[in-house]
Amino acid sequence: MRAVLIRVSRASITIDGRDGGSMGKGFVVLVGVKPEDTEKEAVYLAKKCAEMRIFEDENLKMNLGLADVGGSMMVVSNFTLYADCSHGRRPDFFHAARPEVAIPVYEAFLREIRAREIPLITGEFGADMYIDHVNDGPVTLILDTDQMMKK
Repeated sequence: MRAVLIRVSRASITIDGRDGGSMGKGFVVLVGVKPEDTEKEAVYLAKKCAEMRIFEDENLKMNLGLADVGGSMMVVSNFTLYADCSHGRRPDFFHAARPEVAIPVYEAFLREIRAREIPLITGEFGADMYIDHVNDGPVTLILDTDQMMKK
């Protein structure tokens, strides 16, 4: 499972032409699922995202987490995180999970975030979405359970 975590000062989402919500300070998290992923990876990755300490404290050190700053999270499923761009100029998406696998794993990720009582805005699986955000820093992290869970 992969996530691109973006520290933002604000974000909003439009889903199939309608307002899907907006937020102030927090994280925009794009989540990709591969066929082998399970609830185990989803819970691990959600916990990792929720607990990242990437907001600056009074000493300008990245030492504060989402809860410390009263932040929110926007989570959007994004199968393109598993694009294979190694051949030609058009990516293939064979490494991304099909909806019947990806949706339950994505929903497990969301359940873990909700259990932590983090204010949450979500995308809609398979919908046409536009995300407007201001990357704060810029701070953008790539988290991959294949790399992180080996340690």
